[in-house]
Amino acid sequence: MSVAIRVIPCLDVANGEVVKGVNFKNLRVMGDPVELAMSYFADGADEITFLDVSATVEDRSTMYDVVARTAEVVFIPLTVGGGVRRVDDVSRLLASGADKISVNSAAIARPELLDEISRKFGSQVLVLSLDIKRADHTPSGFAVTTHGGRQLTDRDALEWTREAIDRGIGELLVNSIDADGTKTGFDLQLIREIRDLSSVPVIASGGAGSVEHFAPAVEAGADALLAASIFHSREVAIAEVKSELAAHGYAVR
Repeated sequence: MSVAIRVIPCLDVANGEVVKGVNFKNLRVMGDPVELAMSYFADGADEITFLDVSATVEDRSTMYDVVARTAEVVFIPLTVGGGVRRVDDVSRLLASGADKISVNSAAIARPELLDEISRKFGSQVLVLSLDIKRADHTPSGFAVTTHGGRQLTDRDALEWTREAIDRGIGELLVNSIDADGTKTGFDLQLIREIRDLSSVPVIASGGAGSVEHFAPAVEAGADALLAASIFHSREVAIAEVKSELAAHGYAVR
């Protein structure tokens, strides 16, 4: 039996509110995170991802209260990222109700963090969040960014992905900053490049603008599909995405 393709709404949170922009800029308020998570749970979302987009920039911890309140009313897996710097942060998030933890900037600064988290909690809770931008200065033409996509690094995205997999991550959240919020479709080349080297599930993120954009991302190698603005604005419903995937022969829940 084929593994079902997961459809995951992403809630980017800043100052306790869900926000969304284009290429990680010009953020606008979209609603209350707990209320939106409840509505997506009712709509058939397979998981919910919370990303605290300002925690790293503001050098503070992530949103434990939002996670705890959501876990009380939403009964699907919750992934939380942003501001996770230490093993203790992971312990606290899991205790608050998170099922998986997403790490980006702190792991790039200190890759050993991935080993520490995977050894203590298991790879199943550890998601590497990759905010990737096309760049001429890396061998693959893709570089990773930090601080919510604001800082471009010298690290080649594909080399970093290989290293992170070796360090014990359980899943990859692959977000194209170039496509983020543009609604022009997922970066299919990027998904293929990551899929070709990855031994763990790949979540595609960035660029979804219509229901027709989702099946090509699965064909390119995505195991799960993440979107934000088209769900928040009700342009596309989760049920529509699942119907479209099923029409293309992909298993959905």
